[in-house]
Amino acid sequence: MALSRFWGLFLVHIALLSSLCFAEDPFVTYDFDVSYITASPLGVPQQIIAINNKFPGPTINATTNFNVVVNVRNKLDESLLMHWSGIQQRRSSWQDGLLGTNCPIPPKWNWTYQFQVKDQIGSFFYFPSLHFQRAAGGFGSFIINNRQIIPIPFDTPDGDITILIGDWYTRNHTALRKALDAGKDLGMPDGVLINGKGPYRYNDTLVPDGIDYETINVHPGKTYRLRVHNVGISTSLNFRIQSHNLLLAETEGSYTVQQNYTSLDIHVGQSYSFLLTTDQNASSDYYIVASARFVNESQWKRVTGVAILRYSNSKGKAAGPLPDPPQDEFDKTFSMNQARSIRWNVSASGARPNPQGSFRYGSINVTEIYVLRNKPPETIDGKRRATLSGISFVNPATPIRLADQFKLKGVYKLDFPNRPLTGPPKTETSIINGTYRGFMEVILQNNDTKMHTYHMSGYAFFVVGMDYGEWSENSRGTYNKWDGIARSTTQVYPGAWTAILISLDNVGVWNIRTENLDSWYLGQETYVRVVNPEATNKTEFPMPDNALFCGSLGKLQKPQDVSSLATSIRSKLFFMVLMIASTLFLLLR
Repeated sequence: MALSRFWGLFLVHIALLSSLCFAEDPFVTYDFDVSYITASPLGVPQQIIAINNKFPGPTINATTNFNVVVNVRNKLDESLLMHWSGIQQRRSSWQDGLLGTNCPIPPKWNWTYQFQVKDQIGSFFYFPSLHFQRAAGGFGSFIINNRQIIPIPFDTPDGDITILIGDWYTRNHTALRKALDAGKDLGMPDGVLINGKGPYRYNDTLVPDGIDYETINVHPGKTYRLRVHNVGISTSLNFRIQSHNLLLAETEGSYTVQQNYTSLDIHVGQSYSFLLTTDQNASSDYYIVASARFVNESQWKRVTGVAILRYSNSKGKAAGPLPDPPQDEFDKTFSMNQARSIRWNVSASGARPNPQGSFRYGSINVTEIYVLRNKPPETIDGKRRATLSGISFVNPATPIRLADQFKLKGVYKLDFPNRPLTGPPKTETSIINGTYRGFMEVILQNNDTKMHTYHMSGYAFFVVGMDYGEWSENSRGTYNKWDGIARSTTQVYPGAWTAILISLDNVGVWNIRTENLDSWYLGQETYVRVVNPEATNKTEFPMPDNALFCGSLGKLQKPQDVSSLATSIRSKLFFMVLMIASTLFLLLR
């Protein structure tokens, strides 16, 4: 009797312990083994970065306010950081996975990320941020679902499908890196991958035989949510599905006004959700196409990704020409007008049960203004570099956030100019001093001849305006101050500007950069440092127990200190269970 009473109390305590630990903010845990594999997505064997021997990597699936734990084993021959693009890690840039905030995970080491996805829903992705590694893979989808009590502004789809598109080179990432270091351009990509696979052989001349291609299987009369991410290097892609409309529903954490598109330009680093209704007949399969934009299309025909949409009752293979891309060769406003048409659904709830438009960004006074101008790469001190406002960023040996934690001097300068430099370009570790709870206006001026996209970590910003030419004070008269889309990555057309507004309510050190991997590698980035001037521990999480040390703090790093935070959590829970069991046993003796 005493024994059964003991086990009854034991189980009750276990249940209480579990609820205390996990009920309020549940955990999802993933193990990532990051290693090289050999694969031939374009028919040529090459070295690829895989996660758990898969390319692309697994989808991380979480829900608003969940804690995400990712234990990363670095099996590469070089250091590694994983970046969670678009994930707003509230109160902590310690887990952002960028060189300005985190020390790299050394080769053959193990390190655990833990962060909370706060007040966020939507479609995102992750990728390795160092050494041009994204050009070799290591990327995957990151989905944040709404809590069940929060309605979504459309009927629950019959399925959820992830599509990763991106330009691809058959040279490995180290060869691409060496080319950039030698002052060379990368040249035309060798193709476009869809979910890590090459093109369906729609053309015997352009596509060689024997290439594995992606097939998306669907049932007739259903509606599917397609989450499409451009995870490539520098090529804008037009996405379309033969004979089907794409109903835009969400982008990077914001529900959109629902509009049908026959195709949509998706720029590097951007993510979109479409609702696809399978309402066509099944006389044959249908083409899914991702083709290069803003290039000489006659020369870039082979740089086209083609997958297959297959109905379960399909009667044959897809055949004939691909669906046409936008016919705007002589109309440079078509794509920009399409981008302007993407609006915020201000009546829908986001991650919280209140309308998205309840945050009236258009009525907030701007406290600081920065004009960030990019230009084509130029030579600085004998090396080819890319600049932002005349400064080519140099990552410090000791990450900025770590330097702040230990009050180190001289690691960086808080002197990034609010207007582009007029003198010669220079290399600096110069960052923006953001004002906590300030409201920043950033004008991204693209004086390059190619398309750029810009991303900011830790925030969703409001895209309020874009146009060709030089931005001026009068340009504010064209701003959308009501339903401009809130997102983390926006395009800036060549010879044009894009204006964004950012509410600086997230304490930390946050990266702002071009998503074009070649220009980013060459220095086109900076950071925004947001510090709460009041002494409080409520606005930022403390430095994690397993923080890595490097640079001038490298002496603090214990050799092979590779303890996993996930293992630590499990160990603590195990010992707590033992303590409870021991206590109950003694009480019942």
